[in-house]
Amino acid sequence: MAKTIKKLSPEAGRTDTEGLRAFDADALAKCAADAVQPWWRRRACAQALAGRVPERRVPRLIACIQDTGDVSEVRIALLGLLADRPELLPWLRHEDRQQDGAYGMAEAVLGARGALGDLTAAGALATLTSNPWRHRRETGEEGLDALAARYGFEAVLAELDGARPEDRSAGVRLRHHAGEDVTDALADPDRAVAYRAQEFQTDPERLRGYLAGAPTEEAKLWALYALHRLTDDTAETRRRYEELGRPRVEVAGLDEELRAAIVHEYGQWAEERTDPRWRIEAVCTQPPPASDPAEQLQRAMAALSAAGLAPKPPVSCGEDNGQGDGTYHVIGYGPSGSKVFISTLGRFATDHDDDPDVRRALESAGFRWIDHAVGSIQVTDLGVYYFGSRDPLDVHTLLFYWQD
Repeated sequence: MAKTIKKLSPEAGRTDTEGLRAFDADALAKCAADAVQPWWRRRACAQALAGRVPERRVPRLIACIQDTGDVSEVRIALLGLLADRPELLPWLRHEDRQQDGAYGMAEAVLGARGALGDLTAAGALATLTSNPWRHRRETGEEGLDALAARYGFEAVLAELDGARPEDRSAGVRLRHHAGEDVTDALADPDRAVAYRAQEFQTDPERLRGYLAGAPTEEAKLWALYALHRLTDDTAETRRRYEELGRPRVEVAGLDEELRAAIVHEYGQWAEERTDPRWRIEAVCTQPPPASDPAEQLQRAMAALSAAGLAPKPPVSCGEDNGQGDGTYHVIGYGPSGSKVFISTLGRFATDHDDDPDVRRALESAGFRWIDHAVGSIQVTDLGVYYFGSRDPLDVHTLLFYWQD
């Protein structure tokens, strides 16, 4: 039997899922609990056992879940497999579970508590539903959905603290899935909650009616953003934007050229806590003229060569960093390995050293040099993901953005 399981899962990333699902359940359970087997095979066996766990193997599988020295990927798979076993609940609720630092276990424990009907986990599950990482958010949502299915959404809402934005956001989702109108949450003072509420809007006429009497400017903008999402009617969106007075986030030192480049690159896909004024501005204003990266690079190379700076062939920021992608190209020059950066968002150029010779050469070729003073301007209330952070970034990072 073991050899057959090995053939069905010979190495990590190569598993015959259907073959394992048709395999003998007792042998799969034995393999899943066998610490000698590689963790990825044990996990595959656990996943293949869904709905057919041999009762005599349950105690051993539970022991694996509770073994903090075992591999977390296996423990999580087994916990998902046995999340309907009420005998697990005392262990899941024990305060020691909060100290289990194995990757992913804290979320898996909360999800299992939700599946088992533990209403006391509602607040922690609500926190998970606001996690920026999708897999954690989905664990929280599934846990709350399980509680709502068992007790009703009102009982789950009663466990949540309305003072916490995470709880209000989870409440918006619960109310929506129960068929309630959540338009009122567009006026929530927390932007993540208001963003969640606009995601659930489905009725353009309701939004048009709400716009007439929305209590705050931000609520009107969220309603307008949701309306545009539903109708894709740019003319109506722009007309209503004009009626609102074209509100926008003012940033000291950010001129119109920089602003247009940034808002049209990031305004639509910025993180959920972004001020809705950025989002509407991205819809309602004209984008900057499209740049031609190939032409820009050719012009930059010619200018640097004419200045005697011996430029090297340009490469993308991803190639320069060895991975990833972004919004600039890199041109090395000179014997010391210096580099100049050419943005793909417009006629913007910079380097790390503010080299006056490079600056003069590129400015003479029509580029705009981004010095430290301009580059350090913080673009407020525009959340852009950057190496795990979702806080506002400065002009330099936004014009010359790289993400691995």
